[in-house]
Amino acid sequence: MAAPCTWLQLHRTVRFGDTDAAGVMHFHQLLRWCHEAYEESLQRFGIEPAALFPTPQHRPEVALPIVHCRADYRRPLVVGDELGIVLAPTRLDPSGFEVAYRFNLDGEEAARGLTRHLAIKVTNRQRCPLPEPMQRWLEAASLGAGVQPL
Repeated sequence: MAAPCTWLQLHRTVRFGDTDAAGVMHFHQLLRWCHEAYEESLQRFGIEPAALFPTPQHRPEVALPIVHCRADYRRPLVVGDELGIVLAPTRLDPSGFEVAYRFNLDGEEAARGLTRHLAIKVTNRQRCPLPEPMQRWLEAASLGAGVQPL
């Protein structure tokens, strides 16, 4: 298994298109970045996107919709800021998990986010066990608990 730092610690640069007229990151970007970090982490871990997300060629039997999200801002983020992102996935029960995200800038927490996901069967929209790839990712993340901030 790859070291958790390769798939639970990511980087992001604030770009001009991420900012508003005041020159700071627009509020909705943080949740988009959370989801992108989650997808990138899964892929770096070795889970192909088509295993969990619909593509024109494949529709998974289980969906993982976000049922709760939260974003907290600690300081303004501006164009060129280089952020470290630390993900902390946690299994909640056999069909649910959440991912906490810490966005660090110059060694200080700049923002944090949280997404809570629920596994449902696509056919009937009923709760079901997490798909096997998600179970592996969550188990590996629990073994890598305590990953230090970037």
